[in-house]
Amino acid sequence: MSESVTAQRIMDGMKTAFQPDKAAGVDAVVQYMLTGDGGGEFNMTIRDGKIEVQPGKAASPKMTLTADTNDYYDIVTGKLNAMAAFSSGKLKLGGDMMFAMKLATFFGRNM
Repeated sequence: MSESVTAQRIMDGMKTAFQPDKAAGVDAVVQYMLTGDGGGEFNMTIRDGKIEVQPGKAASPKMTLTADTNDYYDIVTGKLNAMAAFSSGKLKLGGDMMFAMKLATFFGRNM
C-alpha cells in the first residue's frame, strides 16, 4: 500500500462503505479512539440512514471502540477477524455490546 494508514483515511473509507439500508432505524453515536502512528479520536453519528463523522470526542457515545490504527484498518478491510482481535485484546469495546455486534453489518468492504 503506497498511502500510509491514518485514522482519517479509515473514517473516510467507512463513510464510503456505509450502507444506509442496513442501519434503518438506528440512532447512535460511536466514539473511535485509534492509537499509534496516524491515530486520532473521531465520533460517528448514525441517524436517519445517514452517517456523519467528526474529529474529537462525543459527549455520550452509545459505544466506544479503541484499537491501534493499523489493526483497525486490517479489521475494516477484512484482513483481521474482529472477534479474534477482540479476544486477543487488539480491539477494545465499551458501552452497548449488542450494538457493537451490529455495527459491522452497516458497512460494506469497499474501502
